[in-house]
Amino acid sequence: MTQSRAFRNSPIMNLKIIDPGLVDFDTAWQKQKELFAEVKSGRLKHALLICRHNPVITIGRSGLKANILAKEIELDRKKIAVYEVERGGDVTYHGPGQLTVYPILNLNYLKKDIHWFLRYLEGLIIFGLKDFGIGGERKEGLTGVWVGKRKIASIGIAVRNWISFHGFSINIKRDDLINFSLIRPCGMDIMVTSVESETGKETNVEQVKKSFISLLANRSVAEPSF
Repeated sequence: MTQSRAFRNSPIMNLKIIDPGLVDFDTAWQKQKELFAEVKSGRLKHALLICRHNPVITIGRSGLKANILAKEIELDRKKIAVYEVERGGDVTYHGPGQLTVYPILNLNYLKKDIHWFLRYLEGLIIFGLKDFGIGGERKEGLTGVWVGKRKIASIGIAVRNWISFHGFSINIKRDDLINFSLIRPCGMDIMVTSVESETGKETNVEQVKKSFISLLANRSVAEPSF
């Protein structure tokens, strides 16, 4: 067994975890860039930025502004900023009722395969949702995690020098779903759901956060399917 294969069959080692709590998107975006630079330089092997955001809409590389349905005056009234970012995908919403996870991972130590990495993130989310009694699933040809026809988690990443940034968000609180009506999520006419919507129970975001930190820090990365 080679050294690289041995690492891929183990948890993600030397993972620095940063948890700033509730922050504006641009603050987290700048922190991602700082962590990316540290990983690229070798000062860090991997990093994880895990947080919640004040309401914001982001547009990925393949996104269309036409998929923002709300007028600018409505977004201003709601104090929802819009950012065009480097990640893949279309338009999405982030809010305080979500858990947003930015894995800044050096894929040179894991697997230099973007398709594998996307499936790994989906598998991680599906596995984590089982702790809350939710059966998440993939949809062929699409990225993210679904419960039936409802999307519960979105994924949008960027990879440079085989180092990942941006990441995924999981809808936790039922009352934060209303702002998805301001957009066409991921450029599609789809329904979204949340952990609370699926379980019918109040769910603490901190509880979900601890679960996913543990998964990323301790779960084997050998297979994307979990």
